[in-house]
Amino acid sequence: MNNLIILPILIPLITGVVLIFFTKNIMAQRWISAISALLTIIASFMLAHQVYRNGIQTMDLSNWEAPYGITLVSDMLSALLVLTTSIIAFAALFYSFKSIGEARERFFYYPVVNFLIVGVNGAFTTGDIFNLFVFFEVMLMSSYVLIVLGGTKIQLRESIKYILVNVISSALFVIAVAYLYSVVGTLNMAHISVRLSEIGSAGIITVIAVLFLIVFGLKGAIFPLYFWLPGSYYAPPAPVMALFGALLTKVGVYSITRTYTLFFYHDVGYTHQLLQTLAVMTIIAGVIGALAYTDIKKIIIYNIIVAVGVILFGVSILTPESLTGSIFYLIHDMNIKATLFLLIGIIIVITGTSDLEKISGLINRYPALGWTFFIATAALAGIPPLSGFAGKLMVVRSGFETENYIGAFVVLMSSLLVLFSVMRIFIRGFWGTPRAYKNEERAPVKWLLVAPAILTVFAVLYGFGTEAIYPVISTAAETLANPEIYINAVLKE
Repeated sequence: MNNLIILPILIPLITGVVLIFFTKNIMAQRWISAISALLTIIASFMLAHQVYRNGIQTMDLSNWEAPYGITLVSDMLSALLVLTTSIIAFAALFYSFKSIGEARERFFYYPVVNFLIVGVNGAFTTGDIFNLFVFFEVMLMSSYVLIVLGGTKIQLRESIKYILVNVISSALFVIAVAYLYSVVGTLNMAHISVRLSEIGSAGIITVIAVLFLIVFGLKGAIFPLYFWLPGSYYAPPAPVMALFGALLTKVGVYSITRTYTLFFYHDVGYTHQLLQTLAVMTIIAGVIGALAYTDIKKIIIYNIIVAVGVILFGVSILTPESLTGSIFYLIHDMNIKATLFLLIGIIIVITGTSDLEKISGLINRYPALGWTFFIATAALAGIPPLSGFAGKLMVVRSGFETENYIGAFVVLMSSLLVLFSVMRIFIRGFWGTPRAYKNEERAPVKWLLVAPAILTVFAVLYGFGTEAIYPVISTAAETLANPEIYINAVLKE
């Protein structure tokens, strides 16, 4: 048993409960949240180090051994995602201190953010398919509060669509789990894999695989199930957008990755080909949206969809290199999307608008903001040697090696179009004739820039340190490529 596994879940859970009793003391909420987030980062780093040194770590809750009890499992992929989540959460919380506003802070903003992290870290860590649903619901209930907190017209309108879609998705999730349980008679993920390998490529397994793809596709925003995302993610303030864009869709992507490498790998000619087709169409749809809008929030939101497609294209190829590339790109995208949403939040605070047509000349007065944004956009597009390059290169190379030429070409072209979409923000918004903005003098730019600047440094180090990080990422990919490693660690065979 390894108690480190539960700490990234337990720390924010206890923090969220404690913060409920400090709703009138905003300063106490900030300090407690910041200390808790730092402790979560430390615990997550220690867990990742232990997994790398000693292999997959498991924890059987209530001393019921797998597959009979509830098991938490931390392999390298899970540990890396939990660590990345913890860092992003700290950055978003620090940013919130000067941006979210006292009205939201007094209405349980910090407790709800901590409960959101409980759901995300729990989803990445659980080894039980039903408890994946439970942690999904913890995450989603927290997101329902965050999307509506503040009560603006656009938030109330978009929250209805967001909640409706996720309620339907959750109902489908329960149905999918019920079908799966009726076939295999177990909920433990490792045990499910064993039972499915005994059944083989029966038609019912393919049906269940497609049903899970629909469920997780709705949550991960793949084509054509992404329709709810642009409006819903547009509504909340910048730190909430950063948490949503960096974490929520990635939980859906992680769930597809986990199930399609651990469970549904017996009929890859159909299931993974379907996943690949949808991934390519997701990239195309995201690129079209990113190019179509001049609203800076919408441009970055549609780039979330592009990234989802790139990651899942690598997963669909199902080779060690493509899986390594997908993991590289997944971690990069979580970090860089949080960075960009926080940066555009600063632009909106300065200018009072997200309309690119009404913004220009910002680099004259805010050069640090401008060049941080430039580096972040270059990383997003995968300009070498920044963080987006290595993962996308491995995914593209795997596509060509396995003769998936169309998909590899689409991924390659998406890099150029993504670069064009975000460079429009830099060229139009930061260059040109400087304008005067109404509340510019009161904008706490220096404070707000700290969090995205740190995340940008991580993106640079992640890119330059690719060779050093590669053994860690390849360890995560090896577990995905060889399910028996995961199974043996959980069932102790």
